Amino acid sequence: MSAEDHAFMARALRLAERGLCTTTPNPRVGCVVVRDGTVVGEGWHERAGEPHAEVHALRAAGERARGATVYVSLEPCSHQGRTPPCVDALIEGGVTRVVAAMQDPNPRVAGTGLSQLRAAGIATECGVLEAEARDLNIGFVSRMTRGRPWVRMKIAASLDGKTALLNGKSQWITGPDARRDGHRLRARACAVLTGFGTVRDDDPRLTVRDVETSRQPLRVVVDSRLETPLDAKVLEGGNVLVFAAIADPARIAALEQRGAQVIVLANAAHKVDLEAMLAELGRRELNEVHIEAGFKLNGSLLKAGVVDELVIYLAPCLLGDAARGLFDLPALGNLAQRRSLTIRDVRQVGDDLRIVARFAS
Repeated sequence: MSAEDHAFMARALRLAERGLCTTTPNPRVGCVVVRDGTVVGEGWHERAGEPHAEVHALRAAGERARGATVYVSLEPCSHQGRTPPCVDALIEGGVTRVVAAMQDPNPRVAGTGLSQLRAAGIATECGVLEAEARDLNIGFVSRMTRGRPWVRMKIAASLDGKTALLNGKSQWITGPDARRDGHRLRARACAVLTGFGTVRDDDPRLTVRDVETSRQPLRVVVDSRLETPLDAKVLEGGNVLVFAAIADPARIAALEQRGAQVIVLANAAHKVDLEAMLAELGRRELNEVHIEAGFKLNGSLLKAGVVDELVIYLAPCLLGDAARGLFDLPALGNLAQRRSLTIRDVRQVGDDLRIVARFAS
């Protein structure tokens, strides 16, 4: 792979990022058509059901695509979905080389796109900036390979690791810049999830407000006993899913009249089965789930082993020992029982510190 290959693939990835908040449930994909070292066409996938990145780029290139090299951040699709296969468009466009950042994890593709291109006499290469491409579509990869979304847990805390006062109040620990940054995470997610405790204490809307967006994510409430008040802000406007552990017909009917859909998934402890919940969200084609919950649900999600990434904003303040912590977790008998994470990023956002960490797969 040449330096030129890396440079053009980096451009394709930047194009793919333009669909960060809009392509769900499809992956974010960018494409660049290059002939004689010059970009002659480029495009990105914008929304599901609309043309893929390759089609936009080929249209922009026109006849200049013949004999060109195509850089695409994900293996071109080889199956008929809501749009025709991109492989056919590339073959018809007369390109002579296709460079993909990564193989498509979708079992319906999974290498067949590249193999069909090779069978048509088109040179192919795969793996240029693969780590960056996988990270951009981490939720899509998760859903295709594990059957569930990528779960990102966002937490705002004081410097001594407290997320709320003893009475449950937590608005606002962090500053406006950190809150705006958190809304960017909401905007890229397919769903924003919280628990009944947060609904009771903070009455959040869970909508994207502080940044521009053309789409509001699904709102999900974990409410084992169906205690969500019917006047809760989270129910306004519909597009809400409530997971419960009891089948109370009257309460379910009342919530459904407010526009919510209720799904009963109980475990042996009469709580919501969190693993089954994530599997259901995957079945509904959700790629990324953004968690904004209290320390009890945070702890339960961690104990269930369904959290992939933590985004923690630490504010330069102290709330004291009596305040609520980050997670409700059992005491450990020794340090060998601790769960390790990998720090992915640390930066200052306004007056606060943001730490991004991931659990080992």
